[in-house]
Amino acid sequence: MEPTTKSSAINNGLYLGAILSLVSVLIYAVNLDLFTEWWLGIILFVVVVAYGVISAVKSRRILNGFISFKQAFTSYFITTAIGTLIATVVGIAIFTFIDPEAATYLNEQILLVTKQAMERFGMPQEAMQAALDEAAKKDNFSLGMQSQAFVFRLAFYAVVGLIVALIVKKTDNKEA
Repeated sequence: MEPTTKSSAINNGLYLGAILSLVSVLIYAVNLDLFTEWWLGIILFVVVVAYGVISAVKSRRILNGFISFKQAFTSYFITTAIGTLIATVVGIAIFTFIDPEAATYLNEQILLVTKQAMERFGMPQEAMQAALDEAAKKDNFSLGMQSQAFVFRLAFYAVVGLIVALIVKKTDNKEA
Protein backbone atom coordinates (compact mmCIF):
# COMPACT_ATOMS: atom_id res chain seq x y z
CA MET A 1 0.00 0.00 0.00
CA GLU A 2 1.36 3.40 -1.02
CA PRO A 3 1.78 5.82 1.88
CA THR A 4 -0.13 9.09 1.66
CA THR A 5 1.45 12.44 2.39
CA LYS A 6 -0.70 12.83 5.51
CA SER A 7 0.15 9.40 6.90
CA SER A 8 3.82 10.08 6.24
CA ALA A 9 3.59 13.46 8.01
CA ILE A 10 1.77 11.89 10.97
CA ASN A 11 4.43 9.18 11.28
CA ASN A 12 7.19 11.81 11.14
CA GLY A 13 5.35 13.78 13.82
CA LEU A 14 5.15 10.72 16.05
CA TYR A 15 8.89 10.11 15.62
CA LEU A 16 9.60 13.78 16.34
CA GLY A 17 7.40 13.68 19.44
CA ALA A 18 9.21 10.57 20.65
CA ILE A 19 12.61 12.21 20.17
CA LEU A 20 11.60 15.47 21.89
CA SER A 21 9.97 13.55 24.74
CA LEU A 22 12.99 11.32 25.18
CA VAL A 23 15.25 14.38 25.35
CA SER A 24 12.99 15.96 27.98
CA VAL A 25 12.83 12.80 30.08
CA LEU A 26 16.60 12.29 29.87
CA ILE A 27 17.32 15.88 30.85
CA TYR A 28 14.81 15.59 33.69
CA ALA A 29 16.52 12.41 34.89
CA VAL A 30 20.13 13.52 34.42
CA ASN A 31 20.37 17.28 35.04
CA LEU A 32 17.42 19.64 35.40
CA ASP A 33 19.66 22.67 34.97
CA LEU A 34 20.04 21.86 31.27
CA PHE A 35 16.47 23.10 30.80
CA THR A 36 17.76 26.64 31.47
CA GLU A 37 20.49 26.51 28.82
CA TRP A 38 19.89 28.68 25.74
CA TRP A 39 21.70 26.28 23.40
CA LEU A 40 19.25 23.48 24.20
CA GLY A 41 16.42 25.56 22.77
CA ILE A 42 18.40 26.15 19.59
CA ILE A 43 19.19 22.45 19.18
CA LEU A 44 15.54 21.48 19.70
CA PHE A 45 14.43 24.18 17.25
CA VAL A 46 16.80 22.77 14.61
CA VAL A 47 15.53 19.23 15.25
CA VAL A 48 11.88 20.29 14.87
CA VAL A 49 12.51 22.27 11.68
CA ALA A 50 14.67 19.46 10.26
CA TYR A 51 11.89 16.93 10.83
CA GLY A 52 9.41 19.30 9.20
CA VAL A 53 11.69 19.68 6.17
CA ILE A 54 12.21 15.91 5.97
CA SER A 55 8.45 15.44 6.07
CA ALA A 56 7.85 17.92 3.24
CA VAL A 57 10.59 16.37 1.11
CA LYS A 58 9.24 12.84 1.73
CA SER A 59 5.81 14.05 0.69
CA ARG A 60 7.26 15.44 -2.53
CA ARG A 61 8.86 12.04 -3.17
CA ILE A 62 5.52 10.29 -2.51
CA LEU A 63 3.92 12.63 -5.06
CA ASN A 64 6.49 11.66 -7.73
CA GLY A 65 8.68 14.73 -7.33
CA PHE A 66 5.98 17.39 -7.56
CA ILE A 67 4.31 19.08 -4.61
CA SER A 68 2.24 22.21 -4.25
CA PHE A 69 2.96 24.90 -1.70
CA LYS A 70 -0.12 23.83 0.29
CA GLN A 71 0.87 20.15 0.31
CA ALA A 72 4.44 20.97 1.38
CA PHE A 73 3.24 23.28 4.14
CA THR A 74 0.63 20.76 5.32
CA SER A 75 3.23 17.99 5.57
CA TYR A 76 5.61 20.25 7.48
CA PHE A 77 2.90 21.59 9.78
CA ILE A 78 1.33 18.22 10.64
CA THR A 79 4.75 16.87 11.58
CA THR A 80 5.76 19.83 13.76
CA ALA A 81 2.31 20.11 15.36
CA ILE A 82 2.15 16.45 16.37
CA GLY A 83 5.76 16.35 17.53
CA THR A 84 5.57 19.48 19.66
CA LEU A 85 2.14 18.50 21.02
CA ILE A 86 3.50 15.17 22.26
CA ALA A 87 6.52 16.92 23.82
CA THR A 88 4.24 19.49 25.48
CA VAL A 89 2.01 16.78 26.93
CA VAL A 90 5.10 15.03 28.33
CA GLY A 91 6.32 18.33 29.81
CA ILE A 92 2.92 18.97 31.38
CA ALA A 93 2.89 15.45 32.83
CA ILE A 94 6.36 15.83 34.31
CA PHE A 95 6.14 19.36 35.70
CA THR A 96 2.47 19.56 36.64
CA PHE A 97 1.62 16.07 37.85
CA ILE A 98 4.73 13.92 38.40
CA ASP A 99 7.19 16.39 39.94
CA PRO A 100 5.88 19.92 40.58
CA GLU A 101 8.94 20.54 42.80
CA ALA A 102 11.13 20.29 39.70
CA ALA A 103 9.04 23.08 38.15
CA THR A 104 9.54 25.22 41.26
CA TYR A 105 13.29 24.61 41.14
CA LEU A 106 13.46 25.48 37.43
CA ASN A 107 11.43 28.65 37.92
CA GLU A 108 14.00 29.74 40.53
CA GLN A 109 16.89 28.85 38.21
CA ILE A 110 15.28 30.79 35.36
CA LEU A 111 15.07 33.84 37.63
CA LEU A 112 18.77 33.51 38.48
CA VAL A 113 19.74 33.19 34.81
CA THR A 114 17.53 36.16 33.94
CA LYS A 115 19.12 38.27 36.70
CA GLN A 116 22.62 37.38 35.50
CA ALA A 117 21.71 38.33 31.93
CA MET A 118 20.27 41.68 33.05
CA GLU A 119 23.40 42.40 35.08
CA ARG A 120 25.62 41.60 32.06
CA PHE A 121 23.62 44.08 29.96
CA GLY A 122 24.00 46.73 32.68
CA MET A 123 20.30 47.13 33.43
CA PRO A 124 19.62 49.67 36.22
CA GLN A 125 19.05 48.02 39.61
CA GLU A 126 15.51 49.32 40.12
CA ALA A 127 14.39 48.28 36.62
CA MET A 128 16.00 44.88 37.13
CA GLN A 129 14.21 44.39 40.45
CA ALA A 130 10.85 45.36 38.94
CA ALA A 131 11.36 42.92 36.05
CA LEU A 132 12.42 40.12 38.43
CA ASP A 133 9.45 40.76 40.72
CA GLU A 134 7.12 40.48 37.73
CA ALA A 135 8.87 37.33 36.45
CA ALA A 136 8.68 35.73 39.90
CA LYS A 137 4.88 35.86 39.71
CA LYS A 138 4.89 33.53 36.69
CA ASP A 139 4.99 29.76 36.88
CA ASN A 140 6.63 28.88 33.57
CA PHE A 141 5.66 25.22 33.98
CA SER A 142 2.00 25.55 34.87
CA LEU A 143 -0.57 23.91 32.62
CA GLY A 144 -1.62 27.28 31.25
CA MET A 145 1.89 28.57 30.58
CA GLN A 146 3.01 25.34 28.90
CA SER A 147 -0.13 25.36 26.75
CA GLN A 148 0.45 29.00 25.85
CA ALA A 149 4.10 28.26 25.02
CA PHE A 150 2.93 25.41 22.75
CA VAL A 151 0.64 27.77 20.83
CA PHE A 152 3.41 30.37 20.40
CA ARG A 153 5.94 27.72 19.33
CA LEU A 154 3.45 26.32 16.84
CA ALA A 155 2.83 29.78 15.37
CA PHE A 156 6.57 30.36 15.05
CA TYR A 157 7.11 26.95 13.45
CA ALA A 158 4.24 27.73 11.04
CA VAL A 159 6.02 30.87 9.87
CA VAL A 160 9.19 28.83 9.31
CA GLY A 161 7.02 26.25 7.55
CA LEU A 162 5.84 28.86 5.05
CA ILE A 163 9.46 29.46 4.06
CA VAL A 164 10.16 25.72 3.91
CA ALA A 165 7.10 25.16 1.71
CA LEU A 166 8.28 27.87 -0.68
CA ILE A 167 11.63 26.12 -0.99
CA VAL A 168 10.31 22.54 -1.23
CA LYS A 169 7.38 23.13 -3.61
CA LYS A 170 7.86 21.96 -7.13
CA THR A 171 5.13 22.12 -9.73
CA ASP A 172 4.85 20.33 -13.03
CA ASN A 173 5.03 23.16 -15.54
CA LYS A 174 3.52 20.94 -18.25
CA GLU A 175 0.18 20.99 -16.41
CA ALA A 176 0.15 24.73 -15.93
